[in-house]
Amino acid sequence: MVGWRFGKHRMKEDGTPFDRLLDLFKELLIHTSGDVPEALSWLTEIDKEHKLTTPDYGIADFIEELQDKGYISKDGNGRGPGGMQPTKKMEVSLRRHALDDIFDQLKKSKKGKHNTKLTGQGDETTSELKPYEFGDTLDKLSITESLKNAQINHGLENFILTQDDLEVHETYFQSQTSTVLMIDISHSMILYGEDRITPAKKVAMALAELITTRYPKDSLDIIVFGNDAWRIEIKDLPYLEVGPYHTNTVAGLELAMNILRKRKNPNKQIMMITDGKPTCIKKGKKYYKNAFGLDRKILNRTLGLATKAKKLSIPITTFMIAQDPWLVQFVDQFTRANNGKAFYSSLQGLGEFIFMDYKDNKRKRR
Repeated sequence: MVGWRFGKHRMKEDGTPFDRLLDLFKELLIHTSGDVPEALSWLTEIDKEHKLTTPDYGIADFIEELQDKGYISKDGNGRGPGGMQPTKKMEVSLRRHALDDIFDQLKKSKKGKHNTKLTGQGDETTSELKPYEFGDTLDKLSITESLKNAQINHGLENFILTQDDLEVHETYFQSQTSTVLMIDISHSMILYGEDRITPAKKVAMALAELITTRYPKDSLDIIVFGNDAWRIEIKDLPYLEVGPYHTNTVAGLELAMNILRKRKNPNKQIMMITDGKPTCIKKGKKYYKNAFGLDRKILNRTLGLATKAKKLSIPITTFMIAQDPWLVQFVDQFTRANNGKAFYSSLQGLGEFIFMDYKDNKRKRR
């Protein structure tokens, strides 16, 4: 575990020994990019130091139960000794685990919450009432106000309830949205002893789980960018790793816009998680790279795409997980060119910023 620095992890106090170990194992599995043997090795070392298991239930029992319950499989195709690998059940569990973590952050904090006055067809009820109209669903009906109107309009002696008496709760407008999430996998995401890729992975998994379960009509495409950019599937997120790459933001933006052009949904957005400036572009078949300062050739190409996205009505929200002054200067230029938004977030607050911004966009955009 040389090179990794772990923070505090609060073990569950309730549940079975398996449930308590599973919670920690999921965290380790995300850190190891889905390497089951390595995650189990880390778990064993932590157990030796912190006495997580008992004589009645040890790590070997936990591994056996993981297999019996279908969280890991042993078919010879996995990483490391024994060929153990996560199953689809574990992948879903990891996304739900990440989603729960993000919502725990939201419950504990009030910052980053955005209100809107727009109303329309949606699933989140407001405190406002309006007269019933054809097409309004009866589950939004305000029984108290409707009965009161009937009493005022018709009296108690000849009490009837008509359509004109009915009032329903307004709901926040929530539009269908097509989102592309861009994740920087350049080498800087693990430089200086700080693991930035794991929080980015966890946020992507949580966002994927939120969209597929709560907003199934929305679309989420995930791309990663280093020297080049390419799409990845949601199921690949736990296994995402940083490479020896520069930061080709241009390639990521070009791919994101190509994806969104094919989406028929009028509401489109790009969310970009990065920790640095663009340092690479492709010219023909060759790469032009410059990691020192803000290279004018690279910067102009990047700003040009930000402007192009603005013309296509595709706002870009940048989540910068570094706050060096010259990076802030670049993000400010980029954001003004696109008329988008930028958040300068700590690793701990990344999920909170992204989730509140996503839900805010759901309410605001038509």
